[in-house]
Amino acid sequence: MPPPLETKLPKVGTTIFTVMSALAAEHKAVNLGQGFPDFPPPAPLVEGLSRAMAEGKNQYAPMTGIPALRQAIAAKTKRCYGRDVNSDTEITVTSGGTEAIFDAVHAVVRPGEEVIVLDPCYDCYEPAIDLAGAKAVHVPLDPRDFSVDWQRVKEAITPRTRMLMINTPHNPCGSVFSAEDMKRLAEILRPTRVLVLSDEVYEHIVFDGHRHESVLRTPELAERSFVVSSFGKTYHCTGWKIAYTIAPPALTAEFRKVHQYVTFTTFNPAQWAFAEMLDKHPEHYDGIGAFYQAKRDAFAAKLRTTKFRPLPVAGAYFQLVDYSAVSDLDDLAFSRWLTIEKGVTAIPLAPFYETPPAGQRLVRLCFAKVDATLDAGIERLRKV
Repeated sequence: MPPPLETKLPKVGTTIFTVMSALAAEHKAVNLGQGFPDFPPPAPLVEGLSRAMAEGKNQYAPMTGIPALRQAIAAKTKRCYGRDVNSDTEITVTSGGTEAIFDAVHAVVRPGEEVIVLDPCYDCYEPAIDLAGAKAVHVPLDPRDFSVDWQRVKEAITPRTRMLMINTPHNPCGSVFSAEDMKRLAEILRPTRVLVLSDEVYEHIVFDGHRHESVLRTPELAERSFVVSSFGKTYHCTGWKIAYTIAPPALTAEFRKVHQYVTFTTFNPAQWAFAEMLDKHPEHYDGIGAFYQAKRDAFAAKLRTTKFRPLPVAGAYFQLVDYSAVSDLDDLAFSRWLTIEKGVTAIPLAPFYETPPAGQRLVRLCFAKVDATLDAGIERLRKV
């Protein structure tokens, strides 16, 4: 008989994205839940991948990422945010943003320390903190507009605080940080030893003329930050799982110590394809915000013909909707009901919270879909 097993993650079950996508498949629902596009990546990127494989670039890439890609990332960082980063000592290519977040936490956070997260927060944050033997300290965002109460953040910092995790543009809420937010963040952290993990995987999906306020724009924040970016979100290829992290040399050195024993290296042919794409087609990431803004606007307009009330979306490709005119069920029960009985799958917000706000009736819909998918979802939602 095997010895009894005590789980290291007692609060963790199967991720809500897996659960809801499985339920969508079982009931043939229109899946507007899990955040992936149902349209192809740019043709030049796919062609570049095929070419790299045909040319024999199929073995291990360097642990840190191929030089051509790291150099292209450095050039893009300078172009977008005005910051010079060293491609050899400050950029690491990873197997997706989730790996990057895990590596950053485990590189610097020790047992007994604290990491501040802003609720609602993405569901991979707290498990990484728990596995490091640290404690996640949850500070709620404003439940109306999902802005940060910086005074509450300041009050949450203790001598045990090692890291603050931020996310802009925000998943699942679609809010974005302003320049004033970054100023307040810098002021609060200036007298502390707190590091920042800035999850910026939707950095190019920002709407209405706003710019993405990366921590890389603020030198004193960049000097204490891990910045996580994702090719999958920008180039419609989430299944390729290619991301990267920018951090100062000392932080990068620690980050790489973990990375090399988590995945060691990342899919080589795709790295060559992304290096070429960044170099030859910057118009893609320059234009992706306008591309998704058109989808946001069309989808929100059609939602207003239903009983679901769309909330403002400033970035990323998710639409929160208030379903209080439809049901008094909590969001987990409502999401199951909507999938099984009405054939549309959404993601509830409860899994993103330590303690969801009382009476909140919100679910997340993904509009990174072709028009036919969105229209099929709207047609079913009109019947609710």
